[in-house]
Amino acid sequence: MRVRRAPRRPDCAVLLLHGGRAEGLAPPPRVGLPSLRMRPFAAAVLRAGRAERILVGDVRYRHRGWNGDRADPVEDARRALRELRRSAGPIPVVLIGHSMGARAALRVADEADVRGVVGLAPWCPPGEPVAHLRDTPIVLLHDEADRVTRAEDTWAYLRRARARGTPAEGIAMPYGSHAMLRDARTWHRTATAAALALLDLGPMPATDR
Repeated sequence: MRVRRAPRRPDCAVLLLHGGRAEGLAPPPRVGLPSLRMRPFAAAVLRAGRAERILVGDVRYRHRGWNGDRADPVEDARRALRELRRSAGPIPVVLIGHSMGARAALRVADEADVRGVVGLAPWCPPGEPVAHLRDTPIVLLHDEADRVTRAEDTWAYLRRARARGTPAEGIAMPYGSHAMLRDARTWHRTATAAALALLDLGPMPATDR
């Protein structure tokens, strides 16, 4: 875990998980597009929550890829949550993940301290498990023009999660595709609002899926 802001006594935390590849055992570059893409989201959380004692950090991966059944980013996310628990205690955490990072965030939604997940253009392949989510709320954002991950897979994931009793909401983003570059500020603003709402620090943005 890399900490971007650590109040002396944080009340809650937001951890960010960047995207990656389906396969790749090499370590991610120290400065790469997937991690750079998440910096404005961290900055948006810091600005919006400046009056709150929110710890903001991100998850460091050992490998660039998901790597099949290894699901390497999942263990990295669990390790980051353990590090956070040791340093800050059992505070509520919201995870914001993009693409592969969203898939990893959803997988670790069963961790005791996780209060919710915000997924950005998430990678939710058919058959992705949902039973472990239980009553942990999730909010997934996707542009239906995305050609890297499929919005229809995301909406199907939401339907399956709801059928299991999970508070699951979706937002169809009008622009941005997978890289979330066009109308980026709307992505930053919407994701931040959802994260703060999951921490009971503000209203939830309007959802439509």
